[in-house]
Formats: sequence, C-alpha cells, structure tokens
Amino acid sequence: MKKILLIVILLASFYSCSDDITGLNQDVKNPALVPAQVLFTNAEKNIVDQMVSTSVNQNVFRLFVQQWTETTYTDESNYDLATRTIPDNHWQVIYRDVLRDLKESKKVLATEVYTGSVTDIANQEIVRANKDYLIDIMTAYGYYILVDTFGDVPYSEALDLDNHPQPKYDDAKTIYKDLISKLTIASNGLNTTQGSFGSQDLIFNGNVSKWKLFANSLRLQMAINMDDIDHAYASTQVLAAVADGVILSNANNAALAYLPAQPNTNPIYVDVIASGRNDFVPTSTIINKMNGLNDPRKSSYFTLFDQLDTNGNITSSYYVGGTPGDGNTYANFSHIGDKLVAPTFEGLLMDASEVEFLLAEAVERGIAIGGTSETHYNNAITASMKYWGVSDADIASYLSQATVAYSTAAVNWKKKIGEQAYLALYNRGFEAWTSYRRLDFPILTAPVDAAVSQVPTRYTYPALEETLNATNNTAASATIGGNTLITKLFWDIY
Repeated sequence: MKKILLIVILLASFYSCSDDITGLNQDVKNPALVPAQVLFTNAEKNIVDQMVSTSVNQNVFRLFVQQWTETTYTDESNYDLATRTIPDNHWQVIYRDVLRDLKESKKVLATEVYTGSVTDIANQEIVRANKDYLIDIMTAYGYYILVDTFGDVPYSEALDLDNHPQPKYDDAKTIYKDLISKLTIASNGLNTTQGSFGSQDLIFNGNVSKWKLFANSLRLQMAINMDDIDHAYASTQVLAAVADGVILSNANNAALAYLPAQPNTNPIYVDVIASGRNDFVPTSTIINKMNGLNDPRKSSYFTLFDQLDTNGNITSSYYVGGTPGDGNTYANFSHIGDKLVAPTFEGLLMDASEVEFLLAEAVERGIAIGGTSETHYNNAITASMKYWGVSDADIASYLSQATVAYSTAAVNWKKKIGEQAYLALYNRGFEAWTSYRRLDFPILTAPVDAAVSQVPTRYTYPALEETLNATNNTAASATIGGNTLITKLFWDIY
C-alpha cells in the first residue's frame, strides 16, 4: 500500500510541473520521422547484405557463374529462378529496402535546421551537402545493380506511389548515362575537408575521400561496360573517372565490416554455418582451374578434402569441386573456406583488384589511361592475393608461370583478363557474372539439366510486376527483346 501511495505522489508531482500534455500522445517507440543517418545506414546494410548473401531466395549469382553449386536441392544451380521467386526478392530488397530508404534519407536531410555561429552553420551546410552526395552515390549503385540484373527498369517514375503507382520502365542505356552523370557531379561536389555521416556510415566511416574513389570507380565500371556499344562516350568517361581518382589500394576498398553477433554477422556465416545446413560446395569449374595454375588462394577460398582409408585415417588431402547442377554429396568435396564463413568477414562492393582489371581492359580497348595492360593485370592479381594474405614470394611465383604471365597466358586479351578476373572475383558473384557477360571468359557450359542452354545473361522480371504493373512490364519486355534468362543487356552485344 505504501508503494502504491508513493507512486501516486510521484506521478502527481510530475504532472503538476507542467500544464503541457501534448507529449502524452507521442509514440516514442515508433517515431514519425526517422533521422537521415539511420535511413542511410539501413540502406547501406541492406544492399551489402543483398550482394553478399548466399541465400538461394536472395542471391544466386555465385551459382550462375559456377563458383559454387548446390548439394541436395539443385534448382538454382540449374537456373530455375521461378520456384523461389528470386527476381521478386532481389527487386524488392533494392527498391524497397535500399532506394526507398535513400530517398527518404535525402528528404529528411533537407529539413534539418542548423544552429551556432555563422562559421558553424556554414560548415554544417558543407557536411549536409556531403551527406547528400553520398546518398546520390549509393542510389546510383542501387540502380546500377538493377539495370545490370534486369535491363530496362523503373527509374524516372520509380518510388513515387502517389503520382506513379505503376511506373514506366526507362531505357537502360539512358539510365546508365544519367547515373554516370550523377556520380560525376557527386564526386566533383564532395568536400574532403569536411565530414559526412561519420561512424553511421558503415562502408567508409564517413571518409569523404574514399567515397570519391568509390564514385569514380563505379563510373569506370559502367563506362567499360558500355565500350562495345559506344567507344567514344566510354573513352571520355573512363579518362575522366581515372583522372578524378579510383580505388587502387585495398586500404580504399568499398567494404562493410560485419560484427560477431547476429543479426549483424556476415551473411555467408548465417547461411553456411549458423543455418546448420550443408547446401553448397565449390565447383570443379573453379577448383580445377586453380589447381592447374597452382593458385595459392585455394587455401583461403576452399577447404581441403581428406581421402580416408578403411580405418578412417587420412591418406591424402586435395582440393576437389562438385559438378555444377548435379546433386553433389557434401562429404565428397572441398567446402567453402574458413575465412569466408567467419562471422566478421567483410562484405565487398568494390576493390582494388577489380578496378585494376578494368584498367587493364581500358588499355586493351585503346583508352589512353596510362600504364600497360600487363602492369594493370599484374597489379590486379597482386591486389587480390594481398587481400587473401598470400606472401610476396608466392605472388611472384604465380605471376611468373607461363600460364599466368600476360605475354604468354593467351593470345586473346579477353581470355587473359577474363579468366584471372573470374578467380579474383571469387565470392563476389554479381561482379564475376558482369565480367563474364562482358568478356565471355572463362568458357562456362550450362549444366545438363539447366532450364536454359547457356549461362543466364539477366534475371527475368519479377512475377509481381507482370501482375501489378502489367502494361509497362509487357512494353519493357518487348523493348529489350523478350523477358527471358538469355536476353542480353544493352551493353552485352558479343
């Protein structure tokens, strides 16, 4: 009774201090306005998770390029995307959980009011502008992923439910050029003397200089993709991006560091280890290639398979991969390497190795960026091996092999670069798929039971779009040449 009386007295004292009761109707657990930085952080986390994920409901790019294959259930390794509505999930995550949050972040950021001295306010305005440019860069990255997954997609009318509940699909090439323009403006506009989102930026921890490098590297990537269809435009954009500065060191890689405890762990750990399932093994496609090249990254990429005698003793250990698309028995093959399945293993969006391979391509395509294709090729392989902890001696030994050295590896430069990029882009399925589609190397053969006769060149449009946005979806499907897995993107003409 005394406790109840005390509570009543305390409550009476609290309310007697103020006549204002408007705050009583505020739901503090569900705020009406989410801070811009929270929305930005959420968008970053969602897009890195999506690109890193190994869930067959979300991301099957590793399976497309035959770096991994499945064991018990093989639908996705055989390019069946309909059973689990994979295109719908990919589309939804990027539009709803990434681009929508970024749009809202930009909107909230514009309403922020700053106080202090004239100098303080001026500096805060610069920081606001930096944040705005970071949002633009991440937005460009999100749309780049969508275009390179599907082709034509909603863009100019997207994310505007009130005015465009059924948005039109824009021409992919037009979107590409607009994204490159926005990335250029953002790169040139960023002020490296001031900050941005600070620790709430999960990729670069608010480092504006690194964001510039990422923006320019993405410009480079997109321009190289377009070179086969518009060499003059691509050359101009490549030269401009390189002049503005691109990622040339692993210290500047675009990566998100995961944490030890769920739900903020590496998605590969969640899908491969925490799930308790044995769904994936590396393929013979990639392991046989690396075995033939004595590639020292094997120990990071895969585990050894132990051959046992009848007494259970190990008689030999080696790397062996499963057949793409087959029902591979998990116990009979190498498994995913320990580094990749560690809870804190970072998620990469772009790295120095990928950029150096693009520069090697640029030289071969006749774009005068400086340096030789051989130098950039060697730099790319070196950056990849350094990332995976390979020693300088082993790197030198690898590069000296006739099957690797740029002058002797192959007559065709696309084969030289394409095969080594494929190995360096292990665990980065989307980027490996993009490189494969652009260069047509390495040679990949569709599994025997595959849904189509070749490696897919795009995702089909989401089934929900065919229902909810039927008119625009049908028009887009006709424009791109058919809504199939083997319809080529606008830049993929060879």
